[in-house]
Amino acid sequence: MGKNFWLVKSEPEVYSIDSLEKDMETPWEGVRNYQARNFMRDSMCVGDKVLFYHSNADPTGVAGVATVSSPPIPDETQFNKKSEYFDPKATPQKPNWICVKIAFKEKFKTIITLAEIKSNKALKDMVLVQPGSRLSVQPVTQKQFETILGMARRK
Repeated sequence: MGKNFWLVKSEPEVYSIDSLEKDMETPWEGVRNYQARNFMRDSMCVGDKVLFYHSNADPTGVAGVATVSSPPIPDETQFNKKSEYFDPKATPQKPNWICVKIAFKEKFKTIITLAEIKSNKALKDMVLVQPGSRLSVQPVTQKQFETILGMARRK
């Protein structure tokens, strides 16, 4: 239980760390990238630690920490005809899209900005800073996770 580390992205006007703090837990639904889906379906485990990243924000960056709080489950938005994430090919018997639930752990006092992450040599190999990386769910190493946590604690 809880052996992997992740970064998930959300635009704060869609769903922010404040939203997660208020809700305490949410399904990480609406992901429509196969690689990100596969991470949730095949690799995420209950107890895994998650960096919560605000994208398309001012500033963009890591806003806090969550944990994976459920095993993989069907993303219910794929069945809702009124949802922008509706998938007419998906059925409850054969869902195309999978998600996990994440639970709030901590909101940072100050966002760890993308610029700060890029300037930290210990984070140069993060998927987040690789050219063309746009995945909304991506793995991070334990060392990368701990480095960002340390940056937040020093602020």
